[in-house]
Amino acid sequence: MDVPNVVGDWQEYQSEEWAGLRIRVHGLKKAVPARGRHDDAKGLTYVSFQVTFENRASTFFSVDLHGHPEHYDVRVGRNGNGAFVDEYAADGIRDFNLYPQRRVTATLYVAAPAPKLKQLDIQISPKIDEEPSFGYVWVGALGVHEGSTSAGPRTSTAKSGVASEVERFLKGTTSDD
Repeated sequence: MDVPNVVGDWQEYQSEEWAGLRIRVHGLKKAVPARGRHDDAKGLTYVSFQVTFENRASTFFSVDLHGHPEHYDVRVGRNGNGAFVDEYAADGIRDFNLYPQRRVTATLYVAAPAPKLKQLDIQISPKIDEEPSFGYVWVGALGVHEGSTSAGPRTSTAKSGVASEVERFLKGTTSDD
């Protein structure tokens, strides 16, 4: 992968065994979990995002994505500091059989200092058919609307001006404060 996905982009799985399965990170926004704030997130700003899997194949896939750090990681700020992953607030996906022409979505929560939310790198590494999958990365920031950065679905192999625009925007953020 030369260029990371932009929040809102679809990413097709490249392996033959998972052909037809694609994933998308979208809906990045400030939000407080319905179950309440975690004590370890005191003084931090919560954000949520959604991860959607879509099956375009002719067979089902077993998808597993929940709050464990082995399944997703979020880095914030220009130096890539780790965000607090609130695994108890997550509405994850556990061993779900995703049948053809269906979608399944997880809502995940992380917290970080507000100034560092100008740049987020989200890596998603679910288990598919009980096997760990490659971790694709999405970049985004609070205040960057998906509709303004993406005219439609694209894959990471596409050379698009959208990724360049987001990269220029994120580089324009000169400090984390």
